Amino acid sequence: MIFDSTLRDGQHAISHQLTTEQVERYCRAVDKAGEYVVIVGHGNGIGASSVQVGISGTPDLELLAVARKELKQTRLGIFLLPGFGTIANDLAPAMKLGVDLVCVAAHCTEADVTQQYIKYVAELGKEVYGVLMMYHMTTKERLLEEAKKMVSYGAQGIIIMDSAGASTPAMVKETIGYLVENLPVPIGFHAHNNLGMAVAHTWMALEVGARIADGTIRGFGPGAGNCPIEVLVALLKKMGYQIPVDLNILMDVSDQIVTTFMKKLLEIDSITIASGLAGVFSVFTLPVKRAAERFGVDPREIFMELGKRRVVGGQEDIVVEVAMELAKHKKQ
Repeated sequence: MIFDSTLRDGQHAISHQLTTEQVERYCRAVDKAGEYVVIVGHGNGIGASSVQVGISGTPDLELLAVARKELKQTRLGIFLLPGFGTIANDLAPAMKLGVDLVCVAAHCTEADVTQQYIKYVAELGKEVYGVLMMYHMTTKERLLEEAKKMVSYGAQGIIIMDSAGASTPAMVKETIGYLVENLPVPIGFHAHNNLGMAVAHTWMALEVGARIADGTIRGFGPGAGNCPIEVLVALLKKMGYQIPVDLNILMDVSDQIVTTFMKKLLEIDSITIASGLAGVFSVFTLPVKRAAERFGVDPREIFMELGKRRVVGGQEDIVVEVAMELAKHKKQ
């Protein structure tokens, strides 16, 4: 199964400024692609619009309403991070709009915070998945423990996110294979491309039993981007996988629509490589670049220090603190 996060994770690349017109055009074009889920909303999930992580150009519910109108054959999904999104203000209204599927996410060691959200969706009879982010920061045994909690709350599947693009093939093979062997629900994998391995790692996850590939068209996303869905599907078809997705539609959407969303072409540069090496969430790329320019320091040094501090999503304010400290040391 393909989870398409173009209209969610892609938002990070353009400061969460997708418009209703862009969402409408995208959803209309991708609707006939096949067995597919389109996830829509702020890059950090519905309800996350804030000064801290970025203010949305268009409210989530407006984007969801447009997407719901256009997606007649394709399922509509949302992503929610407890602490940003709430049940009353975000999740309940989204469900009333006709959302089919919900991904409830947490840092890889903090599944407890998802309990009320997963239970809420499960009790509505809707499809709900638990998401564990920044998986490289813990062990496969701890991931299994956290995933089991999510399943006990009602999650029908678990998505593992390589949020920093810090994986190696061996890590993916060992971790995903272990979870597949020990969990009764489907496992998915969401890759980032900071070290140029997003497609390879997603393929590896599928090879060892994952059943869900989460990516974006053209890799549209933070840092060096995500796993480009159309490239992955092409590879899988060439390898003989039976993928019920129309590759030509995905390639057309990539060439004709997603290119118009992008402010610049995605690339692997020294900064995104530093993000992957340091194991720091890809969404820190823009804040790090801004802080580096402001304080006259090397953005790669900022990333390496953030990695030492083991920062996670939501701690973007630490970027400025680190840049100031590096600038101070530089003067000395």
